[in-house]
Amino acid sequence: MTAITLAHIHAALNLPNFDVEMALGQMAPGRQRMRPAPGVRPKQAGVLVLLVPYAGDDLAVILTRRPETLRNHSGQISFPGGRHDETDESFTATALRETCEELGLCDPVDIVGMLSTIYIPPSNFEVHPSVGYLPSLPIFQPNPDEVAEVITAPLRWLLEDERKRVDPWEFPGGRMMIPHYLFGDHIVWGATAVMLGELEARLRAVR
Repeated sequence: MTAITLAHIHAALNLPNFDVEMALGQMAPGRQRMRPAPGVRPKQAGVLVLLVPYAGDDLAVILTRRPETLRNHSGQISFPGGRHDETDESFTATALRETCEELGLCDPVDIVGMLSTIYIPPSNFEVHPSVGYLPSLPIFQPNPDEVAEVITAPLRWLLEDERKRVDPWEFPGGRMMIPHYLFGDHIVWGATAVMLGELEARLRAVR
């Protein structure tokens, strides 16, 4: 497989007539795009899809594993980010502020584009993903209260079909078919998988 470069990322984020519904639905629980119920006002959040060099011209994406002690989404794989504050100038500003707090990465990041906004029903959050790039892998200083592990995942993994599964999982409300990625020992599902699913579909379209 040829390298996934920054040029591919720019092209992928600027595709004309891209089928967003298909891209978001492929990794969504129940295979449907999630939307707030009529009259529900969701909370707002920004996350950073941070891309860094991996090997040669190839790129990797930075993910984090949340501590088991957190009340919401404990132990899950996520992007750095968090709730939008009224003092933030934009959702990208939210993502960068939270990345500084969570990973100790406070240096400037080159923002190359946005992925589509998604809605997370269990927490009633609307999430706005910004895609950023750094020319070298930084030294992270994760906040142990918010980050249990920093994961550097090669983007090419998104295009390897054997890393995608759909299995029945048991939830308090019953059984549901859950699409997910297998990245080493990590199961990536839910909102993070939905956002990665859009990035995967965009990369497939340009490659």
